[in-house]
Amino acid sequence: MKFSLFPVLIFSTFFWACTTEKKIAATIEVSFSKEVASEAKDGRLLLMFSNNDEKEPRFQINAGLNGQIIYGMDVENMQPDEAKVFNAEVFGFPYGSMAEIPPGEYQVQALLHVYETFDLSTGHTVKLPMDNGEGQQWNRSPENLYSKPFKVTITENGPKDVQVIMDRKIPPIEEPEDTEWIKHIKIKSEKLSEFWGRDMYLGAHVLLPKGFDEHPDAQYPLMIFHGHFPDDFGGFRTVPPDPGLEPDYSERFGVEGYNIMQQQEAYDFYKRWNEPDFPRFLIIEIQHPTPYYDDSYAVNSASQGPYGDAITYELIPYIEKQFRGIGEGWARFLYGGSTGGWEALAVQVKYPEQYNGCFAACPDPIDFRAYCLTNIYEDKNAYYYESAHKEFEVPGHRDYLGHVDISLKDYNHLELVLGTKSRSGQQWDIWEATYSPQGDDGYPVRLWDKMTGQIDHGVAEYWKENYDLRYILERDWNKLGKKLRGKIHIYCGDMDNYYLNNAVYLMEDFLEQTTDPYYEGEVLYGDRAEHCWNGDPELPNHISRLRYNSMYVPKIMKRIAESAPQGADLTSWRYR
Repeated sequence: MKFSLFPVLIFSTFFWACTTEKKIAATIEVSFSKEVASEAKDGRLLLMFSNNDEKEPRFQINAGLNGQIIYGMDVENMQPDEAKVFNAEVFGFPYGSMAEIPPGEYQVQALLHVYETFDLSTGHTVKLPMDNGEGQQWNRSPENLYSKPFKVTITENGPKDVQVIMDRKIPPIEEPEDTEWIKHIKIKSEKLSEFWGRDMYLGAHVLLPKGFDEHPDAQYPLMIFHGHFPDDFGGFRTVPPDPGLEPDYSERFGVEGYNIMQQQEAYDFYKRWNEPDFPRFLIIEIQHPTPYYDDSYAVNSASQGPYGDAITYELIPYIEKQFRGIGEGWARFLYGGSTGGWEALAVQVKYPEQYNGCFAACPDPIDFRAYCLTNIYEDKNAYYYESAHKEFEVPGHRDYLGHVDISLKDYNHLELVLGTKSRSGQQWDIWEATYSPQGDDGYPVRLWDKMTGQIDHGVAEYWKENYDLRYILERDWNKLGKKLRGKIHIYCGDMDNYYLNNAVYLMEDFLEQTTDPYYEGEVLYGDRAEHCWNGDPELPNHISRLRYNSMYVPKIMKRIAESAPQGADLTSWRYR
């Protein structure tokens, strides 16, 4: 049986015409009131829809299966009461056009992620969201404008003639207060202020050892816990779990009452911290958010400036001076997971003599031949596997059994909605903001086209020479090898949700098979362990991840005993 092509062509043309008409019909106007802001604003204007009433739409935007709907546009000099029109041509996620939203009842909400203007020392002027104490979270950043959600009904023609007025402003965040055990500091960084053309600050939460005031002559080693923006020192609690605390369920770990476990672990750490035989250290968690992300990745970069130097040569010495740190490289140690794992290893590699060991758990990609599932040097496209006759998307997220729920394209298209020019404040954009050269417009150069996934191999070569940690170690091992012996420790689950174990395998191949001198460290894997496995083969990951601040201490003590220089202070901080 044969079908005539002619009717198909007529139907296709009719369908295209209807779709075009439908797209033109979908419109929503968004403005902000004079009462909430009297001056013009620059920023990223976001419009959100949700058919889940449990939370505001702004708290339901993600790339997962339960994520809700969002559209975005850049605005400059947007005036009070000026209406910006969202129509079917504005790009969104997970539906590219508002005309594609299924009919039904939705909550609608708008938010303006406010940008500030920076005159960089490079001569560029850029517009970016300044962190306001929240750690670069667009949906709760103080000074951002937003509307109260309300219900709209979307028909088969999409939303039409809806007006959304942003008449609210997110309030400031209270800074944490000092306690007997935890102190909070903030310093102006001269290096960063010069780069950004305005005052820029670094902060830290400092956990003091037992007996700090009673032993004024003691000086202490320093443990640096790298990771995402900490609003206070985490995992330390001087009292048992709250009585009557209603247990919650952790969907991530499949554990009931995880909130109670977290409080109990924090209290248990407090008790360990006070045991007579526990070594006396300073532990710090650093605050170094940038206009691109909740932290800087702790290295120097073209678009973010000299964060590596600022942390190592300004912040760390200041803390050691204020709290009697030993102040020498042999007495400083780095650890962390995920972003913090990459930072711990990268800082150790970039400043090999300023630190005496890193413990890098589930690190972000440390070999860009395995940039998650992309080889940025050989692959042509990041979103699709190469094929002559079929299109198959590259996965972005899995569980420990390999079930995939997010693609790499999903992550990147959501980021493109949240912000152009690497300004989404999300994961793939911060890698660009850290690793890429600075473009002629002052923003990071894209590694790949954000819409299509087409890779720019010239940018990939820049990444390779400056931030591919495995390549850098192999290239420079003759110079770095002696300085890094015994300092590199890497841990990763072999079912990491983001496929980060693939890069660790490649790093291990180099470290174990080709280093001369031998690196004298360790690389360990957790069987069927997901993201954030940190080297404990005995405990489940949901518990071990709460013990970062004590689990590496025996290894650190061994390292100190083996490597401290002659005459080093090994006793003043060992009081009981």
